[in-house]
Amino acid sequence: MTFADTIAAIATPPGIGGIGIIRISGPKSEDIARLLFRSSQPAVDLKSHHLCHGHVISATSDQILDEVLITLMKKPHSYTGEDVLEIHCHGSPLILQAILTEVSHAGARLAEPGEFTKRAFLNNRIDLCQAEAVADIITARTQRGLEIALSQRKGDLSKKIEDLRQSLIDILAVLETAIDFTEAEVSGKHPGAGDILNRIQSILEDLQNLSSTYDEGKLVRKGVSAVITGKPNVGKSSLLNRLLGENRAIVTAIPGTTRDFIEEFISIRGIPVKLTDTAGIRDPANIIEKEGVDRVWERLSLADVVITLFDGSSPLTAEDYEIIEKNISRPIIPVINKSDLEHILNDQQFHDLFPRAKPHWISAKTGDGIPALKEAIYSMMMGHEQDHLATVIITQIRHKTALEKTAAHLLQARESIAGGLSAEFAAFDIREALGSLGEITGMTSAEEVLDRIFSTFCIGK
Repeated sequence: MTFADTIAAIATPPGIGGIGIIRISGPKSEDIARLLFRSSQPAVDLKSHHLCHGHVISATSDQILDEVLITLMKKPHSYTGEDVLEIHCHGSPLILQAILTEVSHAGARLAEPGEFTKRAFLNNRIDLCQAEAVADIITARTQRGLEIALSQRKGDLSKKIEDLRQSLIDILAVLETAIDFTEAEVSGKHPGAGDILNRIQSILEDLQNLSSTYDEGKLVRKGVSAVITGKPNVGKSSLLNRLLGENRAIVTAIPGTTRDFIEEFISIRGIPVKLTDTAGIRDPANIIEKEGVDRVWERLSLADVVITLFDGSSPLTAEDYEIIEKNISRPIIPVINKSDLEHILNDQQFHDLFPRAKPHWISAKTGDGIPALKEAIYSMMMGHEQDHLATVIITQIRHKTALEKTAAHLLQARESIAGGLSAEFAAFDIREALGSLGEITGMTSAEEVLDRIFSTFCIGK
């Protein structure tokens, strides 16, 4: 696909840095380079994929804007499949904006979010799975998330989808032969109904296995929310600091020190976990404290994991029982702090209070029990999937939806074949299955779907 316009954007993050990059893509890229760039070496030609040193100047005033390195990448061997120009300048926001303004005056328009990657997709440089992986690489919060995104960018998921497509095409070829010829003519040349049914069943199993990886993919990509709650002075802030491995929250012996939420991310076996330290729950002494407690209950209602903290060195109080009662139906991990002190509470009490949850004894002061608590959080997040993680993983809900639609069409085809219906019926459903499967890599995606996907990207990508 050929785009008539040329786009430009700042590709580096906002703020001050050593280097800033302006990316330009489209048919005017080379013209813009020749207009604005002055090489530090005489008679230097702009060779594709070579760095050139010099200065960017204003086309109107001839003023030097900055000392730069530029590289021109001629189509089709570029990220977008078009002529691409990158200007590497100093990372001052003022310099970047000044150069971008000159580039715009030279004939480029400002790029929309994700437009560079969208052009790469439309020019068949990458498929839709790989395009989405670009955004996931940029936003990955854990090493596991980065590994999955890199795998998808490399094409591992795309290859799996293509293998499934080829299997469906093989089945469709047999069915279409059966439509064109009588049973007598094709007898002995092509597999019978039983063989086709076996092939369909094998594909259905592959679809189910791939679809089942979404739970892990979603967790790795989006993470989970774990809220620490409890009455005042049970050690919530100390627990947060211990889980983070740094003194993020203020810790004092004065109840009610924490008034607002403190949120930080940690990685537990590759899953990003957003930890939230909350104000202690008790009868509020004033309107400010009441507002804080009300917000705690609201945050708890949205949590993926609720870590309820108790003081193991003192008896349970009315505040403890209220916390238990209001959180008992939520995904809860009861944690008993201060295991380094004399135990007043015991496991039996908590077994009666939490029949489906095992209490975890810890010492936020010494770190005892913290590794086991992290494993408990991981187990609650992953459920039964934790012991058999897949190598090829889907991370988007649209992937899962497309796989489910594909499976539904295959089930219909299987019923048609098993019921002895004409091959046309099964062939129709196999074609529909191919269309649904193609949505994952973008072979059959509607324009509005593409617009929605790329609108979530950053502007320079």
